[in-house]
Amino acid sequence: ELDRRHWLPHYLPQWSSRAASAARYAIADGCLTLRIDPDQKPWCPEFDGDVKVSSLQTGLFAGPLGSAIGQHRFNERVRVREAQPTERHYVPLCGYFELRARADIGIDNLVALWMIGFEEQPEDSGEITVMEIFGRNVGSEGTRLGHGIKRVNDPRLDQDFHEDLLPFNPIDWHVYAAEWTPDHVDFFIDGRRLRRIAQSPAYRMQFMLNIYELPGARTLRNEPATLTIDYLRGYRRL
Repeated sequence: ELDRRHWLPHYLPQWSSRAASAARYAIADGCLTLRIDPDQKPWCPEFDGDVKVSSLQTGLFAGPLGSAIGQHRFNERVRVREAQPTERHYVPLCGYFELRARADIGIDNLVALWMIGFEEQPEDSGEITVMEIFGRNVGSEGTRLGHGIKRVNDPRLDQDFHEDLLPFNPIDWHVYAAEWTPDHVDFFIDGRRLRRIAQSPAYRMQFMLNIYELPGARTLRNEPATLTIDYLRGYRRL
């Protein structure tokens, strides 16, 4: 079973509801698989259109019902539609983090591991994207791997996000990693450092691990799109 001491199986439920944002997943053979099922409904159709998502997160902070206070306010019109308890399962400040995973996705899917500020202060909203892969960016020459820092609403950060074309296929097992220090963040795939970004969010962050189905082009698939996770590990310096 999913260890609820570490993970919440919902996606930003304050802007929607726990029922509408519930993840579809299964655990077998030592792995957890997030999936998008054919009968799955959009998580927040009023503000995010036809986007479907299955997601796990390691924290949750939101203001009172009806307020505009809450993590990752992706649309300025959103308000807290379902009151949520504050949850701090894993909200580190700096460390080394790695994910071993494989993704079986179509061109209308997105898989990602990202960190967002816990956001008790509105400006603490930056994002560290450890990995982000759009299905449309997987091709015969390789895959464009998104990674970097997004400022979101943090005026202390600069947008520094990259999509490098690399010779790998996400359907195979790969290790995606980031080392977050007080003055820089390094990004890796399979032990190879891709780049160092010389800035660093200076506040605690939580993890978001998810698979999306995006509106637009549709591909015929006999099986649900999936993101299978062997492990997510976090380390801190002593």
